[in-house]
Formats: sequence, structure tokens, C-alpha cells
Amino acid sequence: QGQLVESGGGLVQPGGSLRLSCVVSGFTLDDYTIGWFRQAPGKEREGISCIDNTDYNVYYAGSVKGRFTISRDNAMNTAYLHMDHLKPEDTGIYYCLAVKTIITTFLNMCTSQLGAEYGVWGLGTQVTVSS
Repeated sequence: QGQLVESGGGLVQPGGSLRLSCVVSGFTLDDYTIGWFRQAPGKEREGISCIDNTDYNVYYAGSVKGRFTISRDNAMNTAYLHMDHLKPEDTGIYYCLAVKTIITTFLNMCTSQLGAEYGVWGLGTQVTVSS
């Protein structure tokens, strides 16, 4: 079993930007779908954005579409989430998840966390959007 480590979180003012990174070790990303999930205070964890290993199939939750961009660098074994125009409601712990592409689709992984039990979660990074 490998490991995912998120970084890049912090405190940012509304309207600001952050870039989260998810570094993978112990396995290569080539055959994995990777996604970012957010757990806001008092709420369940939700799928924010997922990308499969084709780099073509990408999902964004409606609340972040147009503001967040997911990407991956298989050579660096790293995934990213670039977040612009941040809002207070974006506050939460952000987790990355990697699941083998043959187990679930990027859409099912993000919308229902289908297959998550067969994947690898990171420990999360805190993002706080506040003035």
C-alpha cells in the first residue's frame, strides 16, 4: 500500500488563490484515477474534482467549476488542485484519493466515492478562507 501526502493548504483571504499538491509514493499514478475531496466543518466529505489516467475525463463539483483546476504530473507522481477566487465556503480539510482506474470511473469516484475503499487516502490539508 502506498502513501499520499497533501500540502499547500493555509489561511487565505476571500478572492485569493492556493495550489494544493498531492505527492504519491509507493506506487505510480499511471493506472490510477485521482481526486480531491473536501470536508467542511460539520459536513460530510464531498468530491470536488477527479481526473482519470487519460487526463481527458475530468469532473468538477458545481460549487467549484470555473474556479478550481485539477491536474496531474505522472512523471512527478503528483496531482494538483489550483484554486482561484476562493470563498469562505471553500473552507475545510482537503484530501486526495487515488483509486485504480479499473475499479471505478472518475465520475462515480467523485460523486459517490465508489471504489474509495479500494484506494489510498491522504491525511488532508487544511484550507481556511477568511478575512
